[in-house]
Amino acid sequence: MMMKVNILSRKLIKPCKPTPSNLRTYNISLIDELNPSMHVIRILYYPSDFMAGKTLSLEEALAKVLPLFYPLAGRYNKEKHHVDCNDDGAEYAIAQVDCQLHQLIGDGVKSEQLNYLLPLDICAADEPTDPMLAVQINRFQCGGLAIGVCASHRIFDSASLGIFLAAWANAATDGKLVICPDFDSPSYFPSENLPPLQFQVSRTRDTSIVTRRFVFNKNAISRLRKSLSTEWISNANSERPPSRVVVVSTVLTQALMRADRAKHGKSRASLLAQAINVRERTVPPVPKHSCGTWVSLSYLEFTADESHRMEDNFVELALKMREATIQGVRDCARILSDKEFGRWVLVDSYFDASQKADSSDYKVVWITDWSKFGEYELDFGFGKPIWVSLADVPLKDLFILMNTKDNDGIEAWVYLHESDMPFLEQDQDLQLFTN
Repeated sequence: MMMKVNILSRKLIKPCKPTPSNLRTYNISLIDELNPSMHVIRILYYPSDFMAGKTLSLEEALAKVLPLFYPLAGRYNKEKHHVDCNDDGAEYAIAQVDCQLHQLIGDGVKSEQLNYLLPLDICAADEPTDPMLAVQINRFQCGGLAIGVCASHRIFDSASLGIFLAAWANAATDGKLVICPDFDSPSYFPSENLPPLQFQVSRTRDTSIVTRRFVFNKNAISRLRKSLSTEWISNANSERPPSRVVVVSTVLTQALMRADRAKHGKSRASLLAQAINVRERTVPPVPKHSCGTWVSLSYLEFTADESHRMEDNFVELALKMREATIQGVRDCARILSDKEFGRWVLVDSYFDASQKADSSDYKVVWITDWSKFGEYELDFGFGKPIWVSLADVPLKDLFILMNTKDNDGIEAWVYLHESDMPFLEQDQDLQLFTN
């Protein structure tokens, strides 16, 4: 399906009250300065039933909530590694889409089409005039709406974006939920003026990285859990079934290992880097509504021979991935009390993983779970979204796991080099659980 998006208007939304002088400079944290120059994104889709007269309230609510998230209305100074919280404003665009909303939602949607529902290219970040936050309100012919959001990865991770979206929706509905964001991460790990890890990201989109969405529905996840049941209870010391994230991550990782062997003619050493949300897991706890990047990595490393064995041993790999995640969560308790250890977990581990990712001897797989941020509860005054999506992300060997609307499945957004994707798509096990 061909889709055209026509921008009707574009302007800057300023905070409804000025940022106090003592908050005019926001020095980013050491963790934030390592992020690649790009945005964290989300697109929320709403049907036609609730649209009349509501888009103006979105604009007013944004102005209302920006004083709480004051760095989002500023501009980044990459030489000084701080945000000038000058209230220049967030970018706000309204666009008309020349199709029906239902035509864009479903198995056949192409991620490159979804890029046009975002207000900026995902890599349009870190330059002096780049907004820290940009929003695009996309109106469909049927009256439906898609809200595309870009927030600078220089000050936000995905959980931070979830915090902001909840606060914005609350402001749009005058809800009772009070969200007080915390921007204290630089006090824990101050900037060291390090260059960002680029991961070969640039403002010119790398079209060699392609996207595919794999949907694991309730039945598929149930089948995967059953295949683990006996060994899981005896080996995991838990009567709780394996999580959706564990079983889906394992299936995807095995498929990518097999694809990598098929492409290269041999198995390679592998590193599985699973992202862990640090909030509320440190001692003392980092607050739930902390903004900035609060993500650690759980490490699971295999030799080439071990990788080959893991390709077809679903139970063993699932157990090892769960153990690595549990250890990663336990490690969060030491992050603030042992700064050297905390620096390794939050900073140096990313350097190590990125170096291995550049090596021809390794296959590094990045896995991040965004399924618990509550986006399907985001009501801006016209009901809850019928779909929440991503778009193209210029990072390869990345799995981003999203929730499904019914809260019982997983949508896996897979980003690979174009030469790898055909091998993955042909994987029979992956086809078995996603077709």
